[in-house]
Amino acid sequence: MQLRPETPADQPGVRAVHLAAFEGPDEADLVNRLRGHTFPYVSLVAVDKGRIVGHILLTPVLLPGHPRARLMGLAPMAVLPDYQRSGVGSALVEAGLDAARQAGAGAVVVLGHPAYYPRFGFVPASRHAIACPYDAPDEAFMIVELMPGHLAGLAGTVEYHAAFAGIEGAAP
Repeated sequence: MQLRPETPADQPGVRAVHLAAFEGPDEADLVNRLRGHTFPYVSLVAVDKGRIVGHILLTPVLLPGHPRARLMGLAPMAVLPDYQRSGVGSALVEAGLDAARQAGAGAVVVLGHPAYYPRFGFVPASRHAIACPYDAPDEAFMIVELMPGHLAGLAGTVEYHAAFAGIEGAAP
C-alpha cells in the first residue's frame, strides 16, 4: 500500500471510497466542496494495487478571538469496507497528522469515535477549553497538539469551513 497526496486524477476514486464507506453522499460531496477552497489543504490517498482504498482530508478551522491559532480539522476520512480494520485508516491518520504539522498546523481537532482517535494522541478538546460547534458528546470532540505549547492560552468554540453546513446534522 502507498500513501500519497491526492491528485486531480484521483477525484473519482476518492468519491467512490466515501460513497462506499458512508451511508449517502454527504461526505463525498463535502470533499468536493472543500477541494481547492481552503489553505492549507491536506488530502491524502491510500492506494493498493492501483486502486484508491482510503482517503483523509484535513482543512483549517478557526478559533474566534485567536487569530494566531493554527488549527486544522480532520474530516472526513474513509476506507473501503473491504480494507477496514487492516491498518489503512491508522496509516492515513498518522500521515495526515504529519502532513498537517508540515503545513504549519499547531493542533488538529476531530469529531470522531472516542475509542479510535486516542491512539494517535487525541484527547477530549474540552481539556484544552476548546469546544465543538455541533451537538456532540464531549468525549467525541477531540484534539491533538502537534506543536508543544500551541494550545496554551487558547479557548473557545472552533468554526469549520462553511462547506460543513451541507452535512446532515451539520457535523463532520
